[in-house]
Amino acid sequence: MINPTPRVRIAPSPTGEPHVGTAYIALFNYLFAKKNGGEFILRIEDTDATRSTLEFEQRVLDALKWTGLKWSEGPDVGGPYGPYRQSERKDMYQPYAQDLLDKGHAFRCFCTPERLEQMREGQRAAGKPPKYDGLCLHLTAEEVTSKMAAGESSVVRMKIPTEGFCDFNDAVYGDVSIPWDSVDMQVLIKGDGMPTYHMANVIDDHLMKITHVARGEEWLASVPKHILLYRYFGWEAPVWMHLSLMRNADKSKLSKRKNPTSISYYSALGYLPEALMNFLGLFFVQIAEGEELLTMEELTAKFEPDALSKAGAIFDLQKLEWLNGRWLREKLTPQEFVARTLEWAMENDRLNQGLLHSQSRITKLGDLPNLAGFLLAADVGLTPASFAGLKTSPEDTLAIINTVQADIEKMVEWNVEAIDAELRAVADKLEKKLRVVTPPLFIAMSGSSRSLPLFDSMAILGRSVVRQRLKIAATVVASMVGDGK
Repeated sequence: MINPTPRVRIAPSPTGEPHVGTAYIALFNYLFAKKNGGEFILRIEDTDATRSTLEFEQRVLDALKWTGLKWSEGPDVGGPYGPYRQSERKDMYQPYAQDLLDKGHAFRCFCTPERLEQMREGQRAAGKPPKYDGLCLHLTAEEVTSKMAAGESSVVRMKIPTEGFCDFNDAVYGDVSIPWDSVDMQVLIKGDGMPTYHMANVIDDHLMKITHVARGEEWLASVPKHILLYRYFGWEAPVWMHLSLMRNADKSKLSKRKNPTSISYYSALGYLPEALMNFLGLFFVQIAEGEELLTMEELTAKFEPDALSKAGAIFDLQKLEWLNGRWLREKLTPQEFVARTLEWAMENDRLNQGLLHSQSRITKLGDLPNLAGFLLAADVGLTPASFAGLKTSPEDTLAIINTVQADIEKMVEWNVEAIDAELRAVADKLEKKLRVVTPPLFIAMSGSSRSLPLFDSMAILGRSVVRQRLKIAATVVASMVGDGK
């Protein structure tokens, strides 16, 4: 199974806060490369031009560097198979798309978004899974040429066999068989000329000589599309390894709606990167009781990719806290503990900014913990009493918090100006004055009605911490609504 020089990659999309699931998959690839003398590569998959941003890309780079992972090739370090940012490879994909069209493995589709949505609605109403119905599959060359000459917008779709099964072997799931009639005629090149994930992924993996593709099990159903592209191009496919998803204790998919999932959240709360990697690495090793505390080198030595379980990896926050506590107590010298604490407090300029905003609001330095301590707190201790003094009713308070919760997820930038604009937009949406909207948020962020400037505080805390504090505040206020308080 092991190539003499395996090449593996992590290929995140910069469309949001970096997820601990990204660290989980990245760690597996990193350990695989280290164990087998191979190369670990970082590629940024930013073909989604509407959601990908340079800010999120930088957050991905910062988060993965924080975990301690190192890559030999990537957008920040270069390498022989670059560029390592898909948006910079746009022109590479067109010849491959044309090759598929010329060989009859793909076709141009002129269906409008409206027509496609009507098609999907009809399929759902009939109890069928929505997929392309092949309307443009049989257009003649003359019809295609005429539509192109008329300036009609089109995409390139791949052809799929109509009978039989796609049989392949996965290093985790073993032999897998998926019927071709369940596979959609995937769009390969979008109307703006950018490739979709599937097209770019296969071409980039081939050009970058990726030998093993290790990713989450949610991509298992996409393997037939990828295998077909490898066949159409006449290339050797990599070894597939699909890892079980991380799940909550109730076996539901790990998502930010239930639990904090951003790497930046765990960094902001003072978890050590070594502890987080230790925790995630335990999913990939076999150990005896009492051997849980492992460095990256020890994880590499114990790494067993052939013994992976298909059972879900449970993200047990209590176990992570236990491991983190042990790392703080057992792995750091007193001097290292002090240095790490100061480094954490200064992360993202948090302590410095907090002090600067506090200067005009205190009469003595002893006031600082009560005024600015929330910037470093893991939990601000919200209770119904925290919100009892507000002029807004619990129902209105909950509406404000829930609206802000939903709207901050749509924000592209995260800074004082963007937060200011967003909260003013929320006030307009709720038809309330800004001075009515902000008090509940002051309390949600700091646990107090007297605090540092709200917009600055939210910017300093960061999106992932703000998200979690709003979630906790919503739970507390919802209990007040239910109690009629």
